[in-house]
Amino acid sequence: MGMWASLDAMWEMPAEKRIFGAVLLFSWTVYLWETFLAQRQRRIYKTTTRVPPELGQIMDSETFEKSRLYQLDKSTFSFWSGLYSEIEGTLILLFGGIPYLWRLSGRFCGYAGFGPEYEITQSLVFLLLATLFSALTGLPWSLYNTFVIEEKHGFNQQTLGFFMKDAVKKFIVTQCILLPVSSLLLYIIKIGGDYFFIYAWLFTLVVSLVLVTIYADYIAPLFDKFTPLPEGKLKQEIEVMAKSIDFPLTKVYVVEGSKRSSHSNAYFYGFFKNKRIVLFDTLLEEYSVLNKDILEESGMEPRKDGEGDSEEIKAKVKNKKQGCKNEEVLAVLGHELGHWKLGHTVKNIIISQMNSFLCFFLFAVLIGRKELFAAFGFYTSQPTLIGLLIIFQFIFSPYNEIL
Repeated sequence: MGMWASLDAMWEMPAEKRIFGAVLLFSWTVYLWETFLAQRQRRIYKTTTRVPPELGQIMDSETFEKSRLYQLDKSTFSFWSGLYSEIEGTLILLFGGIPYLWRLSGRFCGYAGFGPEYEITQSLVFLLLATLFSALTGLPWSLYNTFVIEEKHGFNQQTLGFFMKDAVKKFIVTQCILLPVSSLLLYIIKIGGDYFFIYAWLFTLVVSLVLVTIYADYIAPLFDKFTPLPEGKLKQEIEVMAKSIDFPLTKVYVVEGSKRSSHSNAYFYGFFKNKRIVLFDTLLEEYSVLNKDILEESGMEPRKDGEGDSEEIKAKVKNKKQGCKNEEVLAVLGHELGHWKLGHTVKNIIISQMNSFLCFFLFAVLIGRKELFAAFGFYTSQPTLIGLLIIFQFIFSPYNEIL
């Protein structure tokens, strides 16, 4: 009787309280489940101290141990940063952080002479303050991850000054994209009538395609230096591999990732017949700046012909070198180009846009429900931006987790 009485009492609560409670309950349920899975994986990192037989021929014990210890430190960091994030989000909801920030945005707009009727302007101030808060609260975690964990395991290549300059630049570039796009989206929703969700979806589709197109040419170079891959055997082999699967390759670039980290990566971008490949310099054994620094600092650089160098020096240089040999680089690229050949990129875009359209349609259905706004402290107003935040981030959270 007691349990059923409690359930009846909960059901008799106002709708906004039930919604708020359900959001918090689901958030903590997901967090605890993911933490359980992460801790189970952490036990594997702690107990598996020898190279598994399946990897015995491709990984030595020293490399395996370095990877194991790195993953242990990363899992510890993820636990504490995840716990902080969950507690922070819960406190923001419990103490009305979202409506408070909205009112604060309104006061700032009022100081500038903009009244409540300038909802889009207030929404942009809200976004600016929210992203600034997120950047500041996330900064200590990012600093610890970069200058403690990554530094400890030999991956970090940044100075504190470079890190802070990069963070400020990222914040400014993000605002230059986020604020205009958000203002146009809100305007479309305001004037779109009954079918605004179609226009909003089309707008976000165009924006995403434009950003994908211009990112590597205009946005990424603001942070990293891109140079064409020099003529040579590697470039020829890449072109041959691309031609063998009819990949319309036009250019191959090398990005100077070594000024940030010794982690490596490779990717391609572009639409239709204008595909380009980008390789991190840390991926290329004969190109990486890190290798030059290692050899110069150690004084172990062997002669070009190798004569006169002891076997010990040759072994040390080989072990210290960063990056992959040409055939290994081709294997990495083969994986990436395989996604293109099998149509994974196009399929992902189609699935993503179908999901986006569905979400905007459901948003159009739910945006008029006042109890959704009341659940998060908005009793007298229903700002469009807040509706997007509530519905996409909180109400759709079960659906997003399934995806």
